[in-house]
Amino acid sequence: MQVELLSRKRWETRVELANSIHDYIELFHNTRRRHSSLNMLTPAE
Repeated sequence: MQVELLSRKRWETRVELANSIHDYIELFHNTRRRHSSLNMLTPAE
């Protein structure tokens, strides 16, 4: 997250930063991360 999100932009407010972190985790990370409960597949797979 540090390289992919936080180092690329400067946010004006904490709310804007919090929204970006939320979107990164919910929309990017959780949909592409491999899960052991899914036999090491991503949720999209």
